[in-house]
Amino acid sequence: MVDTTLVDDLAQNRRSHLFGQGAVAMLPLSIAVIPWGLLAGSFAIDAGLNPWESQAMSAILFAGSAQLVATGMFKAGAGLLTMMLATFFITSRHFLYSVSMREKISPLPLRWRLGLGFLLTDELFAICGQQSIKQFNRWYALGAGLSFYLAWNAATLVGIVAGSYIPALNELGLEFAVAATFIALVIPHVINLPVVFAVLIALGLSITLNYFDIGGALMIASLGGMLAGYFAEKWRGEKG
Repeated sequence: MVDTTLVDDLAQNRRSHLFGQGAVAMLPLSIAVIPWGLLAGSFAIDAGLNPWESQAMSAILFAGSAQLVATGMFKAGAGLLTMMLATFFITSRHFLYSVSMREKISPLPLRWRLGLGFLLTDELFAICGQQSIKQFNRWYALGAGLSFYLAWNAATLVGIVAGSYIPALNELGLEFAVAATFIALVIPHVINLPVVFAVLIALGLSITLNYFDIGGALMIASLGGMLAGYFAEKWRGEKG
């Protein structure tokens, strides 16, 4: 007769091991995001939000670039609808992430789909997005996503406290962490010609449009990069 207690213990140990592996895999990105979290927390305080409101942005919105943009718009006196639309467009890339990972996550129970959906960030997609269905494990993904969530909120909390006591903390150049994090996420995936085209076109459009101070530069550059990658992939397929 099989000892069910032993089987349960082995299953629990395996889940804990996979959870820990996910957290360790995410550790470099969790460390890299610390300056970004400090910036988000201190910027929220500088914009006039109280500590509870500032922390709630990280706990509920959980989107670094969107938080920075929304906080800046709040400081400038923008309306709620405008901020919501800006947040929607900035985070719309997560829809593509979810579509890409649908086959891996859709068979899971609802509580897992909701939990991993909330934790799905650029960083989690970088860790789990390229895994095959066989390689993907929900406990591994949970360990990676949850550890990053805790790191982001901890960094934001430190930024809130520091921003309350250190004036102009957001002027120390911490915003470079935003660019550095995305560079670290993108570079490992530049492995074929369509991706190279997508990156170069998006980079060129972003620099050019920002130089001429054209509104919506980020969205235009993103769309341009995606179209460039799509047509390059199509061209390569037809030629092959």
